[in-house]
Amino acid sequence: MTENLEQIAGSIRKVALEAVYNGRSGHPGGSLSIADMLAVLYFDEMNVKPDDPDWKQRDRFVLSKGHACPALYAALALKGYMPVEEAKTLRKIDSRMEGHPDAAIPGVDAPSGSLGMGLSQGLGMAMGARIQGLDFRTYVILGDGDMQEGNTWEAIMAAGHHKMDSLVALYDSNKLQGDAPVETQMNMGNVVDKVSTFGWHTISIDGHDVDALKAALAEARATKGRPTFIQADTVKGKGVSFMEDVLYWHGSVTMSDAEIGDALKELEHV
Repeated sequence: MTENLEQIAGSIRKVALEAVYNGRSGHPGGSLSIADMLAVLYFDEMNVKPDDPDWKQRDRFVLSKGHACPALYAALALKGYMPVEEAKTLRKIDSRMEGHPDAAIPGVDAPSGSLGMGLSQGLGMAMGARIQGLDFRTYVILGDGDMQEGNTWEAIMAAGHHKMDSLVALYDSNKLQGDAPVETQMNMGNVVDKVSTFGWHTISIDGHDVDALKAALAEARATKGRPTFIQADTVKGKGVSFMEDVLYWHGSVTMSDAEIGDALKELEHV
């Protein structure tokens, strides 16, 4: 199963990069860093029905760092929500695959654009489930920029106070932002310690280790009375040697024919 999830993550990376290449713009670095998380969420953890995307009992997912949507579209397509070729039509004028997720796209539970909004949206979904007596779970992927927004910390405080144990936040800590490394842009110190202060169960893992991701999500499911925050240590541009830890590949970039060719060759070995 581990090998299969790693292969799925590799496929997510390939489709996402092809989408960025075809769109002549996009954010490859952060899309590659969340591919393993998306593979585990959609192909092992979450209870969803691609043939019934509005199923009331489905688990919910929010991509707060919406610029990484090429990876989300790839995961949704590989799961069966849409043809894979459609996921590659990123930012085309006649395509549903917008530069940030839109709720009109099958499988997208919340729109995202400005950073810092996603955890509040996820908290609202989790609280709605509690009020309605539903048992679905809600997952939110946050980026470094999200963790620098006040709205995120308001949601952290509220979720801990209300003991929202059906809510899981996965922090894609790839340590590079659009203009500079995170420690230069705005050093946040020990994020896990800060989050735990507000009543969250916290876990720190290698965000590219699918077994560690599975174990962390299982631990989150077993944790009662507290939401779970998973700090996933990741590499921006993971899987493509010339993109890894290189600020330029944050986005929005136009990939050359040679660059997409070289990237796909590397990913063929996954």
